Amino acid sequence: MLHGFAQTNRCWGPLLHALGSDHEIGAIDLPGHGGSGSIVADLATTASLVSEVRATEAITTATVTTNVLLGYSLGARVALIAGAQRQHFDALVLISGSPGLRSPEERAVRRRSDEALAERIESIGTEAFIDEWLAGPLFEHLDADAQHRSERLRNQPAGLASSLRLAGTGTMDPLWDQLGAVDVPVLVIAGADDAKFASIASEMDALLPHATLAVIGGAGHTVHLEQPSATIACIRGFLATIP
Repeated sequence: MLHGFAQTNRCWGPLLHALGSDHEIGAIDLPGHGGSGSIVADLATTASLVSEVRATEAITTATVTTNVLLGYSLGARVALIAGAQRQHFDALVLISGSPGLRSPEERAVRRRSDEALAERIESIGTEAFIDEWLAGPLFEHLDADAQHRSERLRNQPAGLASSLRLAGTGTMDPLWDQLGAVDVPVLVIAGADDAKFASIASEMDALLPHATLAVIGGAGHTVHLEQPSATIACIRGFLATIP
């Protein structure tokens, strides 16, 4: 399980307990976040590091027969890169994910925006940034528990700034042309109220050869925290189809 930007491995809400009741869960801190705050890595390197963690878990856990990579937002982009690199995962679950920005101009604009945000974080510190971040429109429907504010405060300014500069959307080589080569089942989840990512999810569904699309009503970008029961049901149904 790969979390989103400015979260940690403990920010999955009910998903951790629900899926962990009958699956072995490996929820890790991505580079620049939580316990991996000192790790500096771009997206491709992060995808490779995730694959190494999977290999280690498979070696030490004899009962593991199927490996599924589940990611939200930043984590979904990492998961999709791992899938495109054919890193031997049996299935992917992508929540509010994207194959990247198509044009160089869009990517350049996003890199400038992420650099400005990185500088802002370095200037005001984690606590003030998290309060500003959670006040944004992406999280307006989250209650206090689902915001995981105290957990987000484990992140350090330098780690978050590094993540933006090295693993922000503007740094990602677009994968649109590679989606047809992702040869494992992929569950694509988006919130119906998140028009941008619901549209991206629909486009991905049309291009991925083994995709299942789930657009969940009453939810925005943080669909798994806004509608956890519906999200869990979608994921459980999908996992039941994986050999």
